[in-house]
Amino acid sequence: MNPKLIKFLKIILPLALGVFLIWYSIASATPEERQKTLQYITQADPKWIILSVIMGIISHISRAYRWKFLLEPLGYPIKLSNSFMAVMVGYLANLGIPRSGEILRGGTISTYEGVPFKKAFGTIISERVIDLLMLLLVIGITLLFQSELLLSYLEEKIASPFITLAILLGLLLVGILFLKIIKTSSNPILIKLRNFGNGLLEGVKSISKIKQKGAFVFHSFLIWTLYVLMFYVIKFTVPETTSLSIGPILATFVAGSFAMSTTNGGIGAFPIAIAAILLLFDIEKPAGEAFGWILWASQTAINIIIGALSFLFLPILNREP
Repeated sequence: MNPKLIKFLKIILPLALGVFLIWYSIASATPEERQKTLQYITQADPKWIILSVIMGIISHISRAYRWKFLLEPLGYPIKLSNSFMAVMVGYLANLGIPRSGEILRGGTISTYEGVPFKKAFGTIISERVIDLLMLLLVIGITLLFQSELLLSYLEEKIASPFITLAILLGLLLVGILFLKIIKTSSNPILIKLRNFGNGLLEGVKSISKIKQKGAFVFHSFLIWTLYVLMFYVIKFTVPETTSLSIGPILATFVAGSFAMSTTNGGIGAFPIAIAAILLLFDIEKPAGEAFGWILWASQTAINIIIGALSFLFLPILNREP
């Protein structure tokens, strides 16, 4: 297939999917559901939205500050302002072309701080490894909080807790066996998986070069704590979700995290994923979708605004006297 066509499809298909999901969400709802969703959104308490946005901005600043810890051992003590603006233009780029933000972010810091692109991009990959581990940690905590719901669901479907336990143990053994096969296999696909896993480990090991390891770990936890809190405070904008405990909020966070990668910035997919999860906790669809739209729209708006301003101010603030 033509490389240009492949590149075009990679850009247009996620956006088309997002537009389709928005249409589907509206078309599949009854007039009453659409009216209720709009009512929830228009009557949302702005102070909780503002608080969520502030948390989002602080998480972006923390990410920019954490990035400095990875670049300093390489001999590049970059400015926090340039680091922050590079992060934000990356977020803005991802809204247009999925996964292009990392490349633009690396290119931006290379242009204004003189960091070789390969080194800058390598630190971004290391960051993504840490973020993946943090997401896995959140998923693990979510499963602990929702273990009763998960087990009751399995019991309802399988009828016996002993069979449920046997299945879980079986899955664990299959996982261990699969890891052993990957380590010794010569299959091209499994070799790619093995290399990917080794790459993750190498990314984690790169932290050993960081001078301020404690600060790096602190900011990693701060970023992801703020991500979860962004979800938590938005629950107060919709009356039906106000009483949700941390367990359901974590479940929506995990669903939203995966939805963000399916379309450009999660457009269309994010509210649908949130509503689908909240249905499991007896939250009606209009309230769930309103929750998702309020959170997605507020965070996306601030990324667009600050990202665009960063594009404007980067050359101005870095102008040579």
